[in-house]
Amino acid sequence: MKKKGQVWVETVTYTLIAFILIGLVLAFVKPKIDELQDKATIDQSLNVLQQIDSIVNEVYQSGVGNKRVLDLTLSQGTLTINSSSDSIDFLFKGTYMYSELGKVYMDGNFKIITTQSGSEYTVYIERDYPNFNLTYNGKKTSGVITGSSSSYNLIVSNNGGASQNIDFSLE
Repeated sequence: MKKKGQVWVETVTYTLIAFILIGLVLAFVKPKIDELQDKATIDQSLNVLQQIDSIVNEVYQSGVGNKRVLDLTLSQGTLTINSSSDSIDFLFKGTYMYSELGKVYMDGNFKIITTQSGSEYTVYIERDYPNFNLTYNGKKTSGVITGSSSSYNLIVSNNGGASQNIDFSLE
């Protein structure tokens, strides 16, 4: 009878030790996994911005009246077509420090700035278009596209004019 009780005590003890070890591993590994997911999201978003930039240049070079549709997938963050400053901006908050804090980092034509607020980092990516007049839905307003599990159809049009109007809209 005593040996049966000892087997159960050992089983419960080993099970508790296994749960504690699993908990410790998760406590150290999960933050790293979250950082890697945030880095992948930022890299994916930078790739999307580069695709938009390529389409803007292609539409401009193809002439007035030209139009392209981009299947836009943005899982997290906020993409802004900023008509007042003629720029496209991306803002992401997460646990990954993408670049040196407070310093401007250039990746091609894209300006990247990382700031910190508590344990969270904010990554801001901007592409200025000083030679174009960007509009959203034909108006000098800003368009905001938020992260979603579904994709968007972003239409980029060359409306021409003296100010080289490039218009963005969602289908």
